[in-house]
Amino acid sequence: MIRELVDSAISIVRENERNRIEEKARKRTNERLLDLLLPPPGYQTGESMPNFPVPWNLNPGSEFDTGQVAADSTDTATDAPTPSPDDSYQRTRDKMRQMLIAGELDDRVVSLTIEQKTMPVMFGGAGLEQMDMDFQGMIEKIMPKNSSTRELPVSRARQVVFEQECEELLDSDKLNSQAVELAENVGIIFLDEIDKVIASESKTADVSRQGVQRDLLPIVEGTTVQTKYGYVRTDHILFIAAGAFHKHRPSELMPELQGRFPIRVELSALTKDDFVRILTEPKNSLTRQYKALLDTEGVSLGFTEDGIDQLATYAFQINQSTQNIGARRLYTILERVVEELSFEAPDMKMGNVSINSNYVRDRLGAVADDEDLSKFIL
Repeated sequence: MIRELVDSAISIVRENERNRIEEKARKRTNERLLDLLLPPPGYQTGESMPNFPVPWNLNPGSEFDTGQVAADSTDTATDAPTPSPDDSYQRTRDKMRQMLIAGELDDRVVSLTIEQKTMPVMFGGAGLEQMDMDFQGMIEKIMPKNSSTRELPVSRARQVVFEQECEELLDSDKLNSQAVELAENVGIIFLDEIDKVIASESKTADVSRQGVQRDLLPIVEGTTVQTKYGYVRTDHILFIAAGAFHKHRPSELMPELQGRFPIRVELSALTKDDFVRILTEPKNSLTRQYKALLDTEGVSLGFTEDGIDQLATYAFQINQSTQNIGARRLYTILERVVEELSFEAPDMKMGNVSINSNYVRDRLGAVADDEDLSKFIL
């Protein structure tokens, strides 16, 4: 749990840092692409720069021929001093930079060196997941890197070079320390179905369930966990546990573990208004998901206010009359409502369907009224 928490913190810190250095990485990407398209004058194979092929824009008499630029300048102003090769190269480079930013050179092909890590073969087995040392990370450091040269258009090479520049600008040690600090001070771990570790009447299951409680106790109480990013202390991590407790009570947990969850909250059942909000407010609500799904078949799906209200009414009523499974009830109800439409959508082409209260009643009314049948279908 702690290692997964740190992995999540690494992703958050990495994304924030990447956004911060994105502009700098784009500038460096443009400069590297210019080096590929127009190597500096006097460059020879074997020097510190990569071994670039002869670029397309250095052909004699071409638009970017530095010698041509110098000749044109001397013809128009004979008294002016002859520009040095460095000045001519810089003017050509500035002009190409403008064309590169404008996307006029995206179709040009450049030779790019790409490094690929050799993936190690890992052997798993019982108990290996509990080993503290991160053998996979250690093996990745000693495995050789394979380099390959590929011919890519500038549009594709820009993406590859941008990723390389971002990796070079990111400080791994700094990211790791920030992620560990973030996990220690702001981390939250949710322990779901904590009631499942309470000892039952079966003696065979008591040993394992009591063992899980004993393993959870030091982590919740406060200990140090070794990860590949460093040591993480769990003293200030917020632990939230949840359970149904329909067969057991929280008091049946180990007294030491109970003491680490001093605040207890009993949740009330979802109301009809709660179901309406669940269907409308989230960005990835079920109604939006079904709209996007049927849109791939060329069908425009819409939900009216009275249709959503009717869906919420059925979800609330069935939860009250049968097993209360909360918001999960909406999955089965919506699936039942659009079941016929999902099969007919490919043949409808550019159809428009509006789901209102009458549409919902026609497909759910008979099933919802039969309590014995609704518990299996809805």
